[in-house]
Amino acid sequence: TLFCALDRLLAQKDTVNVAIDGNSGAGKSSLAGFLSQIYDCNVFHTDDFFLRPEQRTPERYSQPGGNVDRERFAAEVLAGLASGRPFSYRPFDCGRMALDEPVQVTPRRLRIVEGVYSLHPELSRDWDLRIFLRADPVTQSERILARGGPALHRRFLDQWIPLENRYFIACDVPRRCDLLLP
Repeated sequence: TLFCALDRLLAQKDTVNVAIDGNSGAGKSSLAGFLSQIYDCNVFHTDDFFLRPEQRTPERYSQPGGNVDRERFAAEVLAGLASGRPFSYRPFDCGRMALDEPVQVTPRRLRIVEGVYSLHPELSRDWDLRIFLRADPVTQSERILARGGPALHRRFLDQWIPLENRYFIACDVPRRCDLLLP
């Protein structure tokens, strides 16, 4: 179904914009990586746009989807794609808590944005395909533990997953998607 949808869109349109949202540990990055092996495409990760330290305020975290720098993502990536010309953006490095070196991008026909918050209303654009990936809580917990270890796992359970779930409900994300994948 996914490949048929992508192939149909690529046959009909000059550019195709895809968003892959869903809960942590659901496989969004893996799916985007797999698609990039099959299609000539750009892949952008919302994880590269976590808030910088000075942006991490109670007011910001109180907003559904407030823990990602939507403004910078829109200004750097979405505006760059809309221009159709080469552009660059600076991913956020969580280890250094700072912006990293610029990544140079040449826009391709297929553009995939993956990550929690990729379907936030403030990042709304004319997505040609909206995908939501789900992982049940047990699978999600196991994957996060395996990926990041006990300390990161605890932080996800206590902080990040509740923020994600609030965003999914407040922004009605799954209902707005074209494909729901388990």
